[in-house]
Amino acid sequence: MSRGRYNCIPSILYALPILFFFSCQKKEKTYFETIAINDIKLSATPQPGSWRYNHDEKFQQFEDFQRSKKIKPEPEKNTIYLQPIGDFDQLQQKEIELTKDYLKIYFQLETKTLPALPNSIFPKKIKRIFKDGQEQLWAGYVLDSFLIKRKPQDAVVLMGITERDLYPIPEWNYVFGLASYENGVGVTSIYRFANGHLTDSNFNESLLRLMKISSHEIGHMFGITHCLNANCVMNGTNTLSETDFHYARACSLCQRKLNSSISYNNKKRLLELKGFFEKHHLNSEFARTQQDLNLLQ
Repeated sequence: MSRGRYNCIPSILYALPILFFFSCQKKEKTYFETIAINDIKLSATPQPGSWRYNHDEKFQQFEDFQRSKKIKPEPEKNTIYLQPIGDFDQLQQKEIELTKDYLKIYFQLETKTLPALPNSIFPKKIKRIFKDGQEQLWAGYVLDSFLIKRKPQDAVVLMGITERDLYPIPEWNYVFGLASYENGVGVTSIYRFANGHLTDSNFNESLLRLMKISSHEIGHMFGITHCLNANCVMNGTNTLSETDFHYARACSLCQRKLNSSISYNNKKRLLELKGFFEKHHLNSEFARTQQDLNLLQ
C-alpha cells in the first residue's frame, strides 16, 4: 500500500472548502450591468414606417465599437462647441443655452456656445423657399463649405444650430440635421422642433427634441452607431414622433461605449443629469435617471 497515495487526501479535503468559498462569492456587477435592468428592449418586430422597419442595420457590439475608427477627446481637443446661425429670439437663445448645459453633463466635456452668426453669411444660391413659404438652407453647404472651416482648434466637436429649416438635396423636403462624423462637425435646425414657432407652451417639447438630436449626432461622432439594443437616444429616427418616443437616456450598452472613449464618473454624471431634469421639469427623463440611481444604492 502506497503511503503517498493516502497522504494527499487531507490536502484535498482542506482545499475543497477554500475552492467552495471562492466559487460562491458573488462577482460584483459593473455599473453598466447594474443599470441594464432598466433598459427597455426593442420589440422584435419594428412598426411600419419606423427607422428599423426601413433600414437593415448591423448590431454594433462593444467589441465592434472598440475596433471602429472614431474621434476621441484629446488633451488639446476636448471641447464641444455650439455655433448658432440665424436670428434667434430670447426663447430660442434660452433653448440653445440649456442644450449647451445638457451636453456638458451628458458628455462630461467642456461645452461652449459661440456668438451667433446671421443668415446673411450664406450665399443666395444655397437658399430656397419651401412650399410653406419659409426659407430653407442647403445643409451640405452649411456643413462642408462653412462649419468645417470654422471648427476651433481645441474643438473635438462643432455642432451648428440653425434657426432656418434645412434641406439635404433638392429632391428632399427637409432634414433635421446632417453631420460629418469623421470631421466631428454637424448641423441641426430648431425650426421643426417647435413647428416653426417656439412658445412657452411648447418650449420643453422643443428643448427635449434638440437635446436628443444633438446628443444623438455627437454620439455618432464618437463612434456609436444606431442602437438596436433598447429604447435609447441612439435609436434611428424617421420622424419627430419617433424622436419623441425614444428616451434621452442612452441604454447601458451605449453608455459603456461612450464611457470607454470619454473616461468619466458614471454616478456623478447620473446625479448631474437628475438635477438638470428636475430643475427644468423634464419629468419623464428625471424619473428614468432616478430609477438608475436607485439601482446603485
